[in-house]
Amino acid sequence: MDWITDPNALVGLLTLTALEIVLGIDNIIFISILSGQLPRAEQARARRLGLGGAFLTRILLLLSIAWIVRLTAPLFTLFGIDFTGRSLILLIGGLFLIGKATFEIHGKLEGSEEEASGSTRAARSLIAVVAQIMVIDIVFSLDSVVTAVGMVSEVQIMIAANVVALGIMLWAATPISDFVDRHPTIRMLAMAFLVLIGTNLVAEGLGQHIPKGYTYFAMSFSFMVEMLNLRLRAKQAAVRLHDTPRVT
Repeated sequence: MDWITDPNALVGLLTLTALEIVLGIDNIIFISILSGQLPRAEQARARRLGLGGAFLTRILLLLSIAWIVRLTAPLFTLFGIDFTGRSLILLIGGLFLIGKATFEIHGKLEGSEEEASGSTRAARSLIAVVAQIMVIDIVFSLDSVVTAVGMVSEVQIMIAANVVALGIMLWAATPISDFVDRHPTIRMLAMAFLVLIGTNLVAEGLGQHIPKGYTYFAMSFSFMVEMLNLRLRAKQAAVRLHDTPRVT
């Protein structure tokens, strides 16, 4: 526990915690989309179980650093691309995200709202949703753990950073999910974000590195534009309500 009094270790803890929170944004978006498929009474529980599963996955990966290192060793070469265990996980996870988000977007565009809130939600069990969250958490956790291993050497600091990040994500997950549920256009934007994140994961799996800053900038810019649209629509609705002639 000597690292607690080491200023360099504390700086590393704060920096790694901030990075874990940023990397957790993808996770929160995915959890918000999936938990929204459940009845409202079970949504908060699904988010807690999903984030708890993500935390356990990251801790297990952090305690298996030797295995993580072996994941970067080439397994086979195809079309001039060296495939490793990590790249295969990213590739499969990215394709899963793209397929899941595309399916949800298609359902929103083609299915009726009654079907989406009725039979579809009833068919989705809490266990099935949490299982999907934990599967994709492995993909998100992999990048998080690789980042942690590259930044600090003490496993205690890595675990402490994940504990703090988990607490913040647990606090933020409910208001973010509620906000997404209240605004259909934000929900559609979130699913488009998942397609973008999945595409990045597929590119990473194929050996094409795309800086995350580009992705997060595009997501932030799109979100800000949509927030302006929401404010404009609310203002127009208020003007129309104000101008409606009174019935005497």
